[in-house]
Amino acid sequence: MKYIKNYLFVFCIIPVMLNSCNRSDEIDICVYGGTSAGVIAAYTAKKMGKSVILIEPGKRLGGLSSGGLGQTDIGNKYAITGLARDFYRRLGDHYGKFEQWIFEPKVAEALFLDYIKKGEVDIMYDSRLVSVKKENGSIKEIMVENSVNPSPENNKVIKARMFIDCTYEGDLMAKAGVPYATGREDNKEYNETINGVQLMHGHQFPDGIDPYVIPGNPESGLVWGVTGNILEPNGTGDKKIQAYNYRICLTSDPANLVPISRPEGYDSTMYELLVRLIKAQPDKKSLNDYFIWSRMPNNKTDINNRNGFSTDMIGANYDYPDGSYEVREKIIKDHEIYTKGLLYFFGHDPRVPQEIRTEMLKWGYPKDEYVEYGHWSPQLYIREARRMIGAYVMTQANCQGKEVVEDGIGMAAYTMDSHNCQRLVINGQVKNEGNVEVGGFGPYPIAYRSITPKQEDCRNLLVPVCLSSTHIAFGSIRMEPVFMVLAQSSAVAASMAIDGKKDVQHIDVKKLQNTLIEKPLADESIFEILVDNDYKDLIETDGEWEIQKNRCYGPTMLVSKNGSGSVKFNIDIPRKGKYDIYSYLPKIPELTKELSIDIFDGGNTTRKNIQTSDVVVEGQTSGEWVLLGSYSLPKGKKSHVSILANGAGNVPADAIILVPSKK
Repeated sequence: MKYIKNYLFVFCIIPVMLNSCNRSDEIDICVYGGTSAGVIAAYTAKKMGKSVILIEPGKRLGGLSSGGLGQTDIGNKYAITGLARDFYRRLGDHYGKFEQWIFEPKVAEALFLDYIKKGEVDIMYDSRLVSVKKENGSIKEIMVENSVNPSPENNKVIKARMFIDCTYEGDLMAKAGVPYATGREDNKEYNETINGVQLMHGHQFPDGIDPYVIPGNPESGLVWGVTGNILEPNGTGDKKIQAYNYRICLTSDPANLVPISRPEGYDSTMYELLVRLIKAQPDKKSLNDYFIWSRMPNNKTDINNRNGFSTDMIGANYDYPDGSYEVREKIIKDHEIYTKGLLYFFGHDPRVPQEIRTEMLKWGYPKDEYVEYGHWSPQLYIREARRMIGAYVMTQANCQGKEVVEDGIGMAAYTMDSHNCQRLVINGQVKNEGNVEVGGFGPYPIAYRSITPKQEDCRNLLVPVCLSSTHIAFGSIRMEPVFMVLAQSSAVAASMAIDGKKDVQHIDVKKLQNTLIEKPLADESIFEILVDNDYKDLIETDGEWEIQKNRCYGPTMLVSKNGSGSVKFNIDIPRKGKYDIYSYLPKIPELTKELSIDIFDGGNTTRKNIQTSDVVVEGQTSGEWVLLGSYSLPKGKKSHVSILANGAGNVPADAIILVPSKK
């Protein structure tokens, strides 16, 4: 299904939905924040049979997932479950693939609107939080104002049994009086090693970049973007916030291109450090040397920060987390001016090498994106704002598997990632501080207690985005697919709390975990049947297979190195029917040129030979799902798929997925 085709239809029905939101009676679940998490939470709650309202302070749904971040930060596809995985499958439907992890903003927005339409979710746009009223430790009601024309006489009161804060800022959580943290904890606070101040090499300036307006003269003052902060010892906690930026969508299609013009407020002195950086590295003559320039479908981009000076506006966001709406609006506008000016600078300033200017001028704003916003994303990348201090705090130890929670209701798998927090002078040179990129671990569970406040703080609130986590652990968790996973878990938990007349802290977590597994789409449908090599009771091996933990789907994969034998994936079919079968092919070193796979449908065996060079991996992932065909399979454990070692190169046996065939 091409979801973009439904875009105008879905958009047109929103006013009707808005009219149904002017209510004074109590609803079951109020979701605040129309981010990707907010849409999934609201949709899930409706699928659970609850009355729901979704409140969005702006005009657009999907947050960053529809706001430019098309190069999905995955970590490991295995960690993305339920409706989050369904989202990327639906994107795959649009682009003619099984799953799609790189996409255009307008396609994502149309899909989020489609969830709202199909879920029949009541939604209020342009409505932002004013106050929260609590009684006996629970939120009783909230008051919202019109975001565009705030006026007390037009404020609305929303009463609900349960509340879910899906904002990037944690505004509902904060106004409810739930304690939270901002900035970076000291390493000693949670026995961590890479929190707090960190002076590392990533996204850094080379040695020798002068920080002063007049080079070599400290009395002339510092150039734009450099502070006079003193570098504290590594691991020291502070209130500095990792840099924000825009994930920029441009196009190289001349028929769809709006030229990048000089923005209002443009100041070329903001890019003096960039001029000095360009002079210091004359061999860097490509846009890819200064940006992560990821290509999206239909000649578009998702552009991100790279190296010492790029799209990150370092140090310009410290007042954002606790700032008023007016303060935040100014910070957002400052980032927009800086970023548009950066693009214009690269295309027009004579101090930029001609090769880069020529390359830059081939790009422009897409006519068909963000049409109502002048073709510029309305969503600044709020990488981190507030973080709840809840019933359990996720830490570096959880990410690295040194502590494993038993109340997991979702997984994360991304590198512990922090962007720079400040730009300062060290030994007379410009240096960035705060960048951390530490990975090397597999998927790990996120505690249910980390999305719930302590009971004494609030009894009917769940927080799947600004969850309870240290700065560095949040750097691994804070990915859009994970937010969607946690949002679905929150909605199911809220529904269970209502049904059981319990506080969110007292629901049956084991039942919640089972529900998420048994009803991944929050209904009775069969979404998929996954058999991973780590499912020991379903796997049979013949020959010598090594366990590997890198570049795999899930915790591990099996690899045969120039050997023989097979790995059999036994499948338990819940209902007979026609299924599409896929095998996960990780692109590993010295990969076999041909992968042979046998499919047994309960009566006959079919062999498929996959030419591995034909499999193209897109996005931040180690491999792709390869279709083995559609098969009519009987109920029960009568079918299996076997990956065969052929004695030529490395043969991976990782995972098999079956999905009900749509044909």
